[in-house]
Amino acid sequence: MMTATKKPLPHKTLPGRWSGRIRGWLADESADRQRPVILAVVLTLAAIGLVEVASASSVESVASGVNPYDLPLKQGMWTLAGVVIMLVLAGLPVRYIRKLAWPMLIAATIALVLVFTPLGMTVNGNRNWLNVGGFTAQPSEFAKLALIVWAAAVLSRKQKLLGQWKHAVIPLLPVGAVIMALVALGHDLGTTLIIMMILAATLFYGGIPMKVFGVAAAACAVAALVLAATSGNRMGRIFSWLGMGSTEDSQGLGYQALNGQYALASGGWFGVGLGQSRQKWNWIPEAHNDFIFTILGEELGLAGTLLVLGLFAILAVAVFKTIARTRDAFARIVSCSVITWIIGQAIINIAMVSGLLPVIGVPLPFISYGGSAMVSSLAGIGMILAVTRTNQNAEDARMSRQPARSS
Repeated sequence: MMTATKKPLPHKTLPGRWSGRIRGWLADESADRQRPVILAVVLTLAAIGLVEVASASSVESVASGVNPYDLPLKQGMWTLAGVVIMLVLAGLPVRYIRKLAWPMLIAATIALVLVFTPLGMTVNGNRNWLNVGGFTAQPSEFAKLALIVWAAAVLSRKQKLLGQWKHAVIPLLPVGAVIMALVALGHDLGTTLIIMMILAATLFYGGIPMKVFGVAAAACAVAALVLAATSGNRMGRIFSWLGMGSTEDSQGLGYQALNGQYALASGGWFGVGLGQSRQKWNWIPEAHNDFIFTILGEELGLAGTLLVLGLFAILAVAVFKTIARTRDAFARIVSCSVITWIIGQAIINIAMVSGLLPVIGVPLPFISYGGSAMVSSLAGIGMILAVTRTNQNAEDARMSRQPARSS
């Protein structure tokens, strides 16, 4: 009697298994499965940032007689503080996040005003820092998150009234204009543009009519053009960008951008090696700040830059997937606006250092040196993790459905 033999199952190759896992992840819209991905990606980006800050800042620190580990240790301290704040916020109920809206906005506005008092200080031509007892902070970084949480609280309560233009723009546009004006008075065009983008994101995800959104976007665009045209330095940077690479400009306003491109070009496929950058030897001023992506590209090559771009892409997909099926307006506005801020700022920074945009002074989230930027970005991720939990109290869901009072 003959017995039938079982045919062996086809063996899946390694690329096939990975492609299957990626397709499964993209198809999975479970928030509980996406939140660990968000946390892992953010911590990976922060770790890459710490390594690159240590590498990019070492030469200038030694040249100025400073401990080469000073800036990396400070960045590590702020990263640790930011991670703690992120985890604390991630564990808060949504109703507590909502209650933070007005206190955060008021505190951020007061801090922005204090910048113009003797407590304020000017760094690289921008007056956007506070110095209290040797402790320095950049209030405009925290104003970004405060504006998002406050706008989300307002828009989520006025959902049924947003068809009326006065409810769609008041009080959001006046308050947003005040914050942008305070930042612009400190000559920080880059942060002002990021806040404009954040305000536009909150309005869009809040569900205001597209006609109102279009008018608001046009007004922001006109304001940005006016801010650029009224500053000789800003116009010089724009003209430098348009004529980048000319011999007349290589030692002028285009010096930093041009050497940043040299760094990216010399990195090749896999870079010159971690810590082996040549452009950080005072060819790129403040290489550990806005232009850290060029040092990363030189040391880790195209592979390293694609890794960072891939991590930002995974972060964006994971956040949007966690919020895809939520019906809570507050959670949707907060999550989508925070990730638009982080990804949008990353795109602007990378486009700026690679010559696709003029230099406007925008740091790369999680990677550039800066305690205020690191803490505020990690706090934003913490709020995303908080509002996307699936086991929220029923009271949190009812908050967004409460009818708003007509004024």
